[in-house]
Amino acid sequence: DNVRIAYHSHVRYGLASAILRAGSFYREEEEMTEKAVKLLEIFSLDHKKDEIAKNLPYGEQRCLEIARAMASQPKFLLLDEPAAGMNPLETKSLMEFIKMLGRKGYTILVIEHDMKFVMNACNRILVLNFGQKIAEGTPEEIRADQAVREAYFGKGLIVEGVGERA
Repeated sequence: DNVRIAYHSHVRYGLASAILRAGSFYREEEEMTEKAVKLLEIFSLDHKKDEIAKNLPYGEQRCLEIARAMASQPKFLLLDEPAAGMNPLETKSLMEFIKMLGRKGYTILVIEHDMKFVMNACNRILVLNFGQKIAEGTPEEIRADQAVREAYFGKGLIVEGVGERA
């Protein structure tokens, strides 16, 4: 239902069809249910389609939120701190999911402070420091950028493990 409701912003039947429960209402409701189940399959949540959302583990709740956003058929998806509060396994799963969405042609903007997540999930990165752009490029270019290293780790500091591929 959480995903299906997002499809309601694109319904074709009118208020009269909904009130009178016309055939077009039932057909479109069935189509939305089928689309929602397919979207849950993409998120590997289809086996939990009858669960109450608040009973899902936190990582799956976050995936459900993204699935609901995708159901609204956005041209552009903004994810603000999508990995916040996730354990490493959930974070890795989300990272793979975001990469899969990118391969499917979705445009996604991720705002995230977890540099390992950013380096592994994104193919283009824009780095801000105090609201000012200091670098833009591929993960490899960002990893090598001295201004980024100084802004995030201090001058001359080498941080083991940051920027390494998972």
